[in-house]
Amino acid sequence: MSIEDIYTTESGAGWTTVDATRLVKDQIIETDVVVVGTGAGGGTTAEILANAGLNVVMVEEGALNSLKEFKMDELEAYPKLYQEGMSRVTADGGIAIMQGRTVGGSTTVNWTSSFRTPDETLKHWSSLGLKGFTPESMAPWFDDRERRLGIKPWTVPPNPNNQVLQSGCQRLGWSWHVIPRNVRGCWNIGYCGMGCPTNAKQSMLVTTVPGALSRGASLFYNLRANHLQYQGTSTQALECQAIDPVSQEPLPVKVEIRARHYVVSASAIGSPTILLRSNTPDPYKLIGKRTFLHPVNATLAIMPERIEPYKGAPQSIYSDQFNWRDGVTGEAGFKMEVPPMFPALTAGIIGEYGRQLADTMHQLPHINAVLSLVRDGFNEASPGGEVRLRSDGTPELDYPVTDYLWRGLKEAYLRMAEVQFAAGAKKVKFLHNHSPYFNRYSEASQWMQDKELKILQSRLFTAHQMGGCAMGENPSSSVVNSDGQHHHIDNLSVIDASTFPTSVGANPQLSIYAMAARQATQLAQKLKSA
Repeated sequence: MSIEDIYTTESGAGWTTVDATRLVKDQIIETDVVVVGTGAGGGTTAEILANAGLNVVMVEEGALNSLKEFKMDELEAYPKLYQEGMSRVTADGGIAIMQGRTVGGSTTVNWTSSFRTPDETLKHWSSLGLKGFTPESMAPWFDDRERRLGIKPWTVPPNPNNQVLQSGCQRLGWSWHVIPRNVRGCWNIGYCGMGCPTNAKQSMLVTTVPGALSRGASLFYNLRANHLQYQGTSTQALECQAIDPVSQEPLPVKVEIRARHYVVSASAIGSPTILLRSNTPDPYKLIGKRTFLHPVNATLAIMPERIEPYKGAPQSIYSDQFNWRDGVTGEAGFKMEVPPMFPALTAGIIGEYGRQLADTMHQLPHINAVLSLVRDGFNEASPGGEVRLRSDGTPELDYPVTDYLWRGLKEAYLRMAEVQFAAGAKKVKFLHNHSPYFNRYSEASQWMQDKELKILQSRLFTAHQMGGCAMGENPSSSVVNSDGQHHHIDNLSVIDASTFPTSVGANPQLSIYAMAARQATQLAQKLKSA
């Protein structure tokens, strides 16, 4: 069966897509709106503004990789599609950061899990003073994005990898549910993290970016947004520079974009970086602060049966049994899910080497991992991290793991091991440098209860970056208002996960889609009436 690559065949004829590495001289471009970033926030915003009849320019630092580039090959995909070649980490090296760097952003490489923002989170945000973020007011925007992106609970039975979590929860009497996925016509291959080779994943790459292009928007890729130029309370221009897609080093050609309105949607690491590089007005020194990660830990189990964790929908079962067990602001809750386990990914995360690594990889068809997303930002003992600039202007994220978070991570380790043993695991280990394999849960529990967890010993990860440009109505405690409008610059908006005042407590892509749809619709009305 032939699948059409919409960017290289007749469907994309007439679209304006510009590879900045091919520009031979500097450019000055004028437009109604420039949107920096093509991920969940930027892609959604660009389509809605273009549909409103506005002239839109999209700027993307990553390359335009589409169907023909998605070879289901880890060694090719990770360097090409992820920030810093899949090697981005926090400042202390303690947390690996998985973040997309390509047209479509992380929506191109995520595992398709699509949750509405939990009511508990929305109510908490409303208690912080946000306007328009009650469960009732957000429901129509969730409905809208679910229709646009084909989001619905996965109807195919879970693969054996996800079945481990379901079976363990059933035997322990814990709650579990089916994950909604943003797919249409999914082949159930499972290589979502390397770019969908069938265009089934309804990422921004195949939905809203083409939607914007078909309405006359322009896409510039391999183009880094360096800084915004301000005069008084107005943005005058966006200065950009072509970037080599392999080395990620700057190239000589520069592009200046002049617009009526500027939307920064470059992610919770990228958006604060641009604002900091631009010396954006920040009287209360808030930009980059309160950045959240859903710190992730995991356990590894050897199952008696073959589960082939590299086949089938990567995530289809989850458990919120412990997510809100102590209320919203109590001890750190966590959401349990199952990751796919591909050879390179597995070898890179388990912390083994030599003969031990070879023995483990030999058992890959029998390996199951369970991960936990720990909610951060809801308690004063979890203030998040800070995006800062290195001397060369690139970002780094300082993220201290507090005692509060270590307690949540320790509890998550225990519950994940418990659920795997309940599902029949032969042996289980914590993804911790000193953890052996355990033959029964009581052994694992005793070892973990006595262990003082430390950074670099516990193997931690994140695929969810949030905060750094927090929303709020009070300029002394937030960077933008509830509509994404910057408090001190009239024609500047930030529309992406960087504006979340806490983490979400669930995979955040649908939260971003719905928020962006709401804010972009309001922005379109404002610009059309001006």
